[in-house]
Formats: sequence, C-alpha cells, structure tokens
Amino acid sequence: MSDTVHAGAEGVDAGAEPVELVLRSTRVLTPEGTRAASVTVTGGTITAVLPYDAPVAAARTEDLGDDVLLPGLVDTHVHVNDPGRTEWEGFWTATRAAAAGGITTLVDMPLNSLPPTTTVEHLRIKRQAAADKAHVDVGFWGGALPDNVRDLRPLHEAGVFGFKAFLSPSGVDEFPHLDRDRLARSMTEIAGFDGLLIVHAEDPHHLAAAPQQGGPRYADFLASRPRHAEDTAIGALVEQARRLDARVHVLHLSSSDALPLIAAARADGVRLTVETCPHYLTLTAEEVPDGASEFKCCPPIREAANQDLLWQALADGTIDCVVTDHSPSTADLKTDDFATAWGGISGLQLSLPAVWTAARARGLTLEDVVRWMASRTAALVGLDHRKGAIAPGHDADFAVLAPDAAFTVDPAALQHRNRVTAYAGRTLYGVVRSTWLRGRRILHDGEFTAPRGHLLTRTDHRLPPDDTKGRT
Repeated sequence: MSDTVHAGAEGVDAGAEPVELVLRSTRVLTPEGTRAASVTVTGGTITAVLPYDAPVAAARTEDLGDDVLLPGLVDTHVHVNDPGRTEWEGFWTATRAAAAGGITTLVDMPLNSLPPTTTVEHLRIKRQAAADKAHVDVGFWGGALPDNVRDLRPLHEAGVFGFKAFLSPSGVDEFPHLDRDRLARSMTEIAGFDGLLIVHAEDPHHLAAAPQQGGPRYADFLASRPRHAEDTAIGALVEQARRLDARVHVLHLSSSDALPLIAAARADGVRLTVETCPHYLTLTAEEVPDGASEFKCCPPIREAANQDLLWQALADGTIDCVVTDHSPSTADLKTDDFATAWGGISGLQLSLPAVWTAARARGLTLEDVVRWMASRTAALVGLDHRKGAIAPGHDADFAVLAPDAAFTVDPAALQHRNRVTAYAGRTLYGVVRSTWLRGRRILHDGEFTAPRGHLLTRTDHRLPPDDTKGRT
C-alpha cells in the first residue's frame, strides 16, 4: 500500500507529501452536510475528505467513533483586555477558554485594553502582548475614534480586520463614541479603501431620554436601554452605508424590532451584515434575578418573545452569525446595582454548548450552528478560504464534539480568568472532547498543550508567535 493518497474529486492531490494525520468519524460536518468520512491532513492543512473506510497510509490515524468532527469555530467578537486590564482577562486565559469551547480562531476587540488598538504603534503593543500566550489563532480589530481618522488607513495596511466604533458611550474613557458627523467622516475614510466598519449601535439621545432608575431591579435596567435606541442607531447606519456604498456590520443585535429595517436595507443592496450573541438566544429578561449583574450586557438581554424573533431571523438569514461578545471583568465590578455594574458576559468556553442546547430544542441542527459560528464568521473577516470549514485547502482546525452529552455549568471549571458566568448551574448539551489547531491537538480531556496560536492579519499572513517585532 502506498504511503500517500490521491483524493480525486473529494480533495486535492495529496501525492506530493506523505499523509501526516487521518481523523475518522461517523459524523464529519462538511460544507456538503454531515457524513462518515476520513479527513487527511498534511502540513497543517486539510488535503482530502474521503469515505470513512478509505485505505490511507498515514503517520497517525485517530478514529473518533460517533463523536462529531466540526470545523474549529471562529469568534469575531472577543474582548481580551490585554495589555492594561489583564486582571479582567488576558490572552493566556482567553485563548484557553476559547480552545475549551471548540473555538480555534478569535478576533480581539480594540477596546478595554490599554492602550486601545487605535494606531499602528498600539497594534504593535497588542501583538507583543499576545505573541507567546495564544493557544488559538488571533486576529485584531482596529478602533475608529473621533480623532484618529488619519490612523485608519495605516491600521488597515497593517492588517487589522476592520474598525470598531460606538455610537453611544463605550464605558471606558479612552474609547469615545462617534457622533453623527464623525461617523460619516470615519465611514467615508474606511469606504475609501473598502474596509469594514463594525458598530455598537445604540443611539445616545434615546438612551439619555430613557428612565435611569439605578438599583438592583433588572426591569429598571432593561427600561434604561430601550429597543428604539438600537433601532434608531441602525437606521442611521443604514442611511450612511447606502450613501457611501460602505461595508457595515451591526454588532450584538438584541432588538428584534430592527429586523424589518435590516431585511429591507439588504434587499436594497446595502452592504450590511448582522450578528447576535448566545446570551440573547439562550437567556431571557423574565428569568434574570434582581441584583444578578452577571446577566448585564449592553444592549440588554430582552424578553422571550423578542428572542423567538431573533431565532427566526437566524433561520431565514436576516442575522448572519453568532459571536460571543466575550466581555469579562473582575468580580468586584459586578455589583448588585445594574446601573453601575460592569456590562459584559463571559461566554467563550460555553458559547457552543449554549447555542447548540437552544438550537436542538428548536429543531435546528449542528450544520446550522456551524454556519452561524464558523463559516459565516470566517467570511465576515475574509478568512473563509482558510477557516470555518472541513474542506481541502483549509487549515486543519477542528473541534470534536459529543453533541448528546450533557453537563452542568460549574464556574470553577471555566478557563476564564474571572469565573463569573450567567450560565452557572445550567444544564447544557455538547461536550468538547478535543480541539485541534492546524492538525495538532491543543486540548484533550481538559489538558492543554503549550501555546501554538498564530497572530493573523487581514491579508491572511500568519505571524508566528515569536515574530511580531517590526511586522506591523
């Protein structure tokens, strides 16, 4: 028997190099559907997807049985907070949590770190902070501030995947929001090089006019972040995007009232994409206890009827993808006063089982979940030719999932630096058995290898962990 395989119609010709690894499963989730298959890997890349019983001579073969082989998830909305606020999180803990949740690629937000990623020099500092700590592949967003329009093109050329902006106060002084005029200025600059603007869309005037009660009652906090604040801000974004033919992405949509506006804009050809988050899909306002600020996020978790419409929008494609908006803090910032508590939910390790648990209860499939959390997120940042699918030519990034295995969330078992979680005590389905990055297992039964992640740029250049100096 030859020590190489020629994949024919189901893969690229692997005859040039010996096969290094074969992963077999009765359930491999491919772009064409789930089937029994053998996936061959050489040089960190998938070389073929073959029938399950295809004879392949390889240096190593692993049979995963009935566990599902998924593409590694791609999470494009993560606040790592490193450097500067590493007591909140950091690349070491965040990327371990990601790996534990089957996420093999994440894109780090530009704020909550000090300095924020708003200049090329700040990007260099961020990359240095991540260089030897990343267990998974990491890319970076830049930030669009009122005074950094001149920095946007240099950041784009340095490899950020796009630019984050707020339309209302961000919660940290070093990352101010854009008013209408400055939004237009930044969007014009970004559209000039066909970059991507990603936006926290809540209108500050509607927020200021809403009742601000403070205190422990969740109902009061929910009233302080009304749906029409989101709807108005999204309307303004659509207007500017249409005028400039700009690429715009709405972050963490929680208001179902905005869905008709979004659908109409897309039907008109506006280049608009939209994400939502696991907490909006799995948690409801009716169940949030008073004083439980581990449930606080902005925009907020809304009512069950609103959630049903978000699921419908995912199913019909109005919402493109699901990302964590992982935004941790130290426990002392999660006070019982919703007005002053830090707003953010830690979700990296639990996002896959949380979404899968809710999806299966609604009759949806793992193929749906992977489309929302891997293939479409990879496409959002232009990595879909390498990430987000089990297909020849893609990086050999995998999650091995036992989809019918259940577990109860124990905060002490989480890899996040601060183990505050809105999911504590919940029973979830989907246990991640192992996670693989470029054909090397980085997590198995709770044990991690040394960091193996690369730092990614928009042009898909991968910076090895020890090669970040002078490469921005």
